[in-house]
Amino acid sequence: MPDAQDLQVTRDDMSHRYEVSVDGETAGFIDYIEGDGTLAMTHTEVFEAFRGTAAARTLAGEALADVADRGLAVIPLCPYIARYLTRNEVAGLEVLWPERS
Repeated sequence: MPDAQDLQVTRDDMSHRYEVSVDGETAGFIDYIEGDGTLAMTHTEVFEAFRGTAAARTLAGEALADVADRGLAVIPLCPYIARYLTRNEVAGLEVLWPERS
């Protein structure tokens, strides 16, 4: 299992995603759609070789912290991100919960 220092999260604005890498190898990503003052997180995926590690949790935590630092509100459309937010508080983050039908 990788240590926290082995994980790196980056934001790729051209691809509209946050990526997590382990020792330089892409381990997963979060896709997003940025709007006027909001960022909707639509899909999270961690590749099979990295499941069961801290990759998904680190990716979600650091991506959400970045959203808060940028002064944007997050819309958690992705089930993993929604579950993360129900279990973890992210300082300064405004969450706009989507309406459920």
